[in-house]
Parts: sequence; C-alpha cells; structure tokens
Amino acid sequence: MDNEKEIIKDGVLNAPSPENLSGEKVRHTLPKKEKVCGKKDISRLLSSGKYIVSPAIRCCFLAENSLPYCRIMVSVGKKSFKRAVKRNLLKRRIREAYRLNKHLLPEGKGADMLFIYVPKEVISSEEITASMCEILSAASKRLSTL
Repeated sequence: MDNEKEIIKDGVLNAPSPENLSGEKVRHTLPKKEKVCGKKDISRLLSSGKYIVSPAIRCCFLAENSLPYCRIMVSVGKKSFKRAVKRNLLKRRIREAYRLNKHLLPEGKGADMLFIYVPKEVISSEEITASMCEILSAASKRLSTL
C-alpha cells in the first residue's frame, strides 16, 4: 500500500487529509503558546466573547487576539464531574480533537477560544471530535469574514 495515498488507523482505511496529499509532513501539535494564559486575556475572552454552541461543547470565541495563531482554553465543570480523573479525561479528549482539527481554521488569523464541556455524562471521543469540527468550521466562517 502507498502511504501517501492511504492511511490505516485501527485497521480501518481512512481518506487522507488535504495536508497529507501535498507531500509535506504535517505536525499536529499544541504548543504552550497556543494556550490562553493570564487573567487579563481570560477576563477579556469571557467579557466580550461570543458563543458558538454544539451538542457536546460550548465555545466562547473572541476573534481579535492580535496574534497570527489561535489560542485555546478547556473547561470541564466540577459540579458535573466530581472526580478529577473524569474531568482530566474529558479535557484531554477535547484538546486532542482540537489538535487534530485545527487545520480547519484559517492561517494567519488569531482568535481566543474557551471550550466548555456541556453533557452531564462522559461521551466518546468520536462525538467530541464531531462537535469540535462543527465548532471549528463555524469559527472559521467568522474569522474569514473579518
């Protein structure tokens, strides 16, 4: 099998992403600079951000962060999940879904995003990924109109 044209994951043949077709190696990373840090940035995001809603995730979205890349922050409520193990599991799943799908956002336009987990029970990674794709495509439309 040709590795550039086909990707096999967990025994299932998947269509290649557009980045893989160009022949260049794509790195799906989430460095520290792409995380929202600091009280000033967080309070600005919460006070003047707009919300995008999907079945599993709510996203507080602020389009102007004066950076050429997007920054994220993830929140899972302690009221819904008392045990830190479950909260951390869900945060890892949300970060992973963002990391693998951030190519949906336009290059060179920065935004700050807060992802808030909505359901009261733990859902699968596939459902989280589907919600993340929905949110990122809506955010991409908003960024491209600016």
